[in-house]
Amino acid sequence: MSIRVLLADDQALLRGTFRLLIDSCADMEVVGEAANGKQAVELTRAHHPDVVLMDIRMPGSDGLAATATICDDPKLAATRVLILTMYETDEYVAKALRVGASGFLGKHVTTDTLLAGIRTVASGEALLSPGATRALITRFLATPAPGALMTSPQRLSDLTPREREITILAAQGKSNAEIAEDLVLSVLTVRTHIQRALTKLDARDRAQLVVIAYQTGLVHPAPPAL
Repeated sequence: MSIRVLLADDQALLRGTFRLLIDSCADMEVVGEAANGKQAVELTRAHHPDVVLMDIRMPGSDGLAATATICDDPKLAATRVLILTMYETDEYVAKALRVGASGFLGKHVTTDTLLAGIRTVASGEALLSPGATRALITRFLATPAPGALMTSPQRLSDLTPREREITILAAQGKSNAEIAEDLVLSVLTVRTHIQRALTKLDARDRAQLVVIAYQTGLVHPAPPAL
């Protein structure tokens, strides 16, 4: 089954380029194009794409606001948002993850990286670009946005000790293969525990699992290097 992609960018030429690239792949298809955040939300509700390739800076309702609306809609629980932007800063990465984005890439990435990113996010994995380093992400995720409340640790009460252990390692940026090696488990077993944790925490995907781990205090950011 093809990965259905919605493009949200205010530059028509860029959308056209992305469409040609994505439609050239046998396992992907573009189902719609939006020029601003409002259109992105409307078209996402109309087409239920697997992935929304979302620009941050757009006129009117921007990509972050659109991402928040999409990710807050229970009817769109199967849709993942991949942020693609020129503004690859710590603050934007943190905001994108807080509102529910599953991935973040800078517009300078290669075509192969972009296509791989779409596939990664569609599969339920989290994706952060090399520019979004683990240390910076964890530091910002652990700091609530102004006026926001931290998530109660009670939310973790249904997790088994093993699920907690694996969630901690996932929040530290480790892949399923790395977790499996650390704990001497099979990758399939790790994947099963991750999926159970996602279900118990009502998390959309691995990216949201990481956010919850930091905002409940299950994981704490490393102190800044001196």
